[in-house]
Amino acid sequence: MTGTGSGTGARLRALDLGAGWERGASGDATALTGLAVPPVDPPADGPPRTRRERRARGRRARLEAVEQRQQQRLARANRDAAVPHRGCPEAGGGRVASLDPPSLWRATTVQACGLWPFASGSGAPMVGVPLGQHLATGATVCGDPLNWFTRARYISNPSLFMLGMPGLGKSTLINRMLIGLSTQGVVPLVLGDLKPDYADTVRALGGQVISIARGMGGLNILDPGAMGAAAARIGGEAGQVLSAETHGRVLNMVAALLTIVRGQNISDHEQAVLSACLRFLRERTPPGRSPRLTDLLQVIDEGPAQVRQVTLDRGQESRYRDAVDPLHRSLLGFLDGPLGDTFASATSTHIDPNATAVCVDISRIGEADGQLTAAAMLAAWSDGLGTVAAAHALADAGHAPRRWFFTILDELWRPMRAASGMVDRIDALTRLNRTLGLADAKITHTLKDAEALGSEADKAKARGFVERAGMVACAGLPRAEMRELGKVVGLSQREIELVSSWSSPPGWAQDGEHEEPPGRGRFLIKVGGRPGIPIQVAITETERRLHDTNTRWVVEGGADRVAALRAAQADAIAAGDVPIGVAAGDVPMGVAAGDVPDGDLDAGAAPEAGRRG
Repeated sequence: MTGTGSGTGARLRALDLGAGWERGASGDATALTGLAVPPVDPPADGPPRTRRERRARGRRARLEAVEQRQQQRLARANRDAAVPHRGCPEAGGGRVASLDPPSLWRATTVQACGLWPFASGSGAPMVGVPLGQHLATGATVCGDPLNWFTRARYISNPSLFMLGMPGLGKSTLINRMLIGLSTQGVVPLVLGDLKPDYADTVRALGGQVISIARGMGGLNILDPGAMGAAAARIGGEAGQVLSAETHGRVLNMVAALLTIVRGQNISDHEQAVLSACLRFLRERTPPGRSPRLTDLLQVIDEGPAQVRQVTLDRGQESRYRDAVDPLHRSLLGFLDGPLGDTFASATSTHIDPNATAVCVDISRIGEADGQLTAAAMLAAWSDGLGTVAAAHALADAGHAPRRWFFTILDELWRPMRAASGMVDRIDALTRLNRTLGLADAKITHTLKDAEALGSEADKAKARGFVERAGMVACAGLPRAEMRELGKVVGLSQREIELVSSWSSPPGWAQDGEHEEPPGRGRFLIKVGGRPGIPIQVAITETERRLHDTNTRWVVEGGADRVAALRAAQADAIAAGDVPIGVAAGDVPMGVAAGDVPDGDLDAGAAPEAGRRG
C-alpha cells in the first residue's frame, strides 16, 4: 500500500507486486514450499493428481468412517434404557475397557519357536531340575545343588539345607530333585529312609532298595564293603591309600555306635585300642571274608602284642585288663543289646556301585527305638559314602567311568539327639562332599533341633550345617524361627513375613471339603546374600502316586491295597513282566483315594498295562 498527500483526504493506492509477471512463471514450488505453511490438500470434489493427494484422501475417508461408527454406537447406547456392564461410552459414563486374562501355555523354545518373540523374560534361574513356578512372576524355576555348583556356579558348596514344618512338602521337593538328577546320570543315595518317602521312586527308576530292620536285614559295620573291593582291585600305592581310608571309616563307625550305646563319647585311648584291634583283624582275616564284632571281642579278650602295646600294660595282665575292660563291657552290651542283631551279623545286601539309585529303607524300625534308628542311619551313611569314595578311586585309576552322587539325609534331628558327640560323627561324614564329587541335601524341621543338643559345642557345630550350605530352602516356619534363621542366612522383613504366612493353618472349611494348608508346596530358596526365590512346587500325577506320604490315612483299607499293588508291581518289574512305561507304584487314582469297588482290583494283583488314574 502507498499513500499520497496528507491529512484526512489522503488517498491509498494498492501496489500490485506481481505486475508484469506471468502467472506460474516462478514454478509450482519454491524452496520454502511446505516448510512455513503445510501443503493445501486438493479439493474433495476434484480427482487427486498425485500419490500424496490420494493417500491424504484415503486417510480422511478412514477417519470419517471411524467417527461415523462411533456416533452410531453412541446413538445405540443412548437408546438403551439399561446401563451397559462396562459403562456408558460417553463423557462421564464410566466406560471401562477390560480384557479377559489369556490362557497360559508353557513350552520350550524348540517346541514353540514361532512364539518366541512373545515370551516374557524374568530373573528366575533356569539351570538344573525344574522345580515349579515363581510365585511373583509365574516363571519356571529350576535348581538343585549339583547343577548350581557345576554348571551355573551360583554356589561354592554343592549342598542344600532344608527347614520346614511337617506336612508342607519338604520330601516332595527333594523327590523331584532326585528324579531330575537321576535322568542326568547322577546317582541318588537315600541313606536312611524313615517313612519311607523315596523307596517307591527308587524302584521306579530301576534302582536298589535295601531294607534294614530286626530280623529282615543286617549291616556288618566291620565289612570294608565297596572301598575294600576297590582297594584290592586297584592295588599298588593307590590301593594302600584307599585301604587306609577304609580302616579309618570302619573305626569311626564302631566309635559312633559305641557312642550311641554309652550316651557319651569314647576316650582317646579306647579309640587307639580299637584301631589296633581292627588292624590285627585285617591281617588275620583270610581274603574273601569280612570280620565281625564277635571277632573283635575275641581279639580284645586274647590281647595280642600289637594291642597290648597300645595299652601300656608293661607286661602286666592287670594293667591290660584295666585298660580294655570298659571297652570290652560296651562291646558286650552292644552285642547283647538292641543293636546286636542288626549289626553283628553279615551284611545282607551290599550297595551296588553301578546302581542307578540306592535307597536304604529303615522304615520298619519302630518309632520308639531311637538308638537303633540313629545307628542304622549312621551305618547307612558310612556305607554309602564309602561306596562314593570307592567309585571315585576306581575312576581315578581308569577302571570305571566318572560318576556324581546326590545324597539325601532326611530327618537329621534323630541321629543328632541320639547321644552326645553324634554331631561330630555327622560332621566328619558329610564335611568333604565337595572333594568327593558329592552333592547332599540335609532335611530337618527347625533350628531348635540344634538347640536341643546337650553341649554348646554341639549346638555350634549343628548351626554350622546351615552356615556351610550352598542353598537354604525354607518351607512354612513360625515368625520367631524365621528371625533366628535370618541371623544365619540373612532374610529381609518381607521374606520373613512371606514364609511365616505359609505356616498359618488354613481357613475353616465350610463345605467339608479337603483344603490344603496355605504353605504346602511353597518354598523360599536362599543363596548367599541374594534375594530369596519364592516358588510353588508342581509335580505330576505319577510323582504324586509314587510319593504319597499319607497312605496310612486312606479309608476303607485302601492303604493296604495300595501297598499290595506296589509290591506286586515291583516284583513284576524285577521279573520283566511289566511293559515299558508302567512304573512301580503307578496304581489307579481310585486306589490311592480308597475308592475302589469290590472286585475291581484284587489285592496283590498288578494293574492292567496302560491303566491310569
